[in-house]
Amino acid sequence: MSWMRSLGCVFVLSYCYLVLQTDAQITDPSEVAALKSVKKNLVDPMKHLSSWERGDPCASNWTGIFCFDTYATDGYLHVRELQLLKMNLSGHLTPELGQLSRLIILDFMWNELDGTIPKEIGNISSLQLLLLNGNKLSGFLPDELGYLSKLDRLQVDMNYISGPIPASFANLSSVKHLHMNNNSIRGQIPPELSKLSTLRHLLLDNNNLSGYLPPEFSDLPELRILQLDNNKFIGSGIPDTYGNLSKLAKLSLRNCSLQGSIPGLSSIQNLLYLDLSKNELNGPLPPTLFDNITTIDLSDNHLNGSIPRSFSNLPSLQRL
Repeated sequence: MSWMRSLGCVFVLSYCYLVLQTDAQITDPSEVAALKSVKKNLVDPMKHLSSWERGDPCASNWTGIFCFDTYATDGYLHVRELQLLKMNLSGHLTPELGQLSRLIILDFMWNELDGTIPKEIGNISSLQLLLLNGNKLSGFLPDELGYLSKLDRLQVDMNYISGPIPASFANLSSVKHLHMNNNSIRGQIPPELSKLSTLRHLLLDNNNLSGYLPPEFSDLPELRILQLDNNKFIGSGIPDTYGNLSKLAKLSLRNCSLQGSIPGLSSIQNLLYLDLSKNELNGPLPPTLFDNITTIDLSDNHLNGSIPRSFSNLPSLQRL
């Protein structure tokens, strides 16, 4: 019987140990403090974040919090992802977000957040996805976001962001997607963005951009989509160098106050979509385009001459 009592004691002690471990803080304390500040600055009418009021973020599975599976050398678990998309949240983003030092994904898409983007987010050197689109954020884009050398995707579209595009964004050496469309961003597009050798999508349509189209963009070897519609590049032309964007699939420069002639685009073998409508372009239509193209919109310009016979031999063309 004594051995059974001993076994029972071991079981009870083991159970108590597990309970203590469950209640103990296993998430980095600075990250816990940051998350509490995040919640304090949010309005949560649907109570999506009610789980944040008890336990430990990583141990208690707080809503929207995803942690690394293994303890770090400091003895704590760390937050890997903060995903709070489509939760009807309002309020603003707290600067303490910068304390989530090992975060990979920061996602507040499609909420009602206002205020500015904290510059402290630029301290999260591990960040790969910064998704803030579909809110009511305003103010300038912080220069400090240019420190995020591992960032793959920046989405701040569908907000009220103003001010210029920081030249520091040229340091986003891993970025593939820059979605800044549908804001009030103004000024010249920094030609330094041509250093972004991994960039695939550059979406800046529906802003207040001005100045000229940087000819240096022809140095972007991976660019697939260049979308700049509804800006004010008054007096600027389309650089001839854009004909060298060999991987480009979509070129959309609708309603940009562009002048001059249409450059030769016959070298862009992957071009599917071409929209240069509602500008002040003159001269002839491009004589040749590749067979893949599905859409050509050159309406509302000052073009002259005849329609090239080669257009009748475009097998994928759906809209002219």
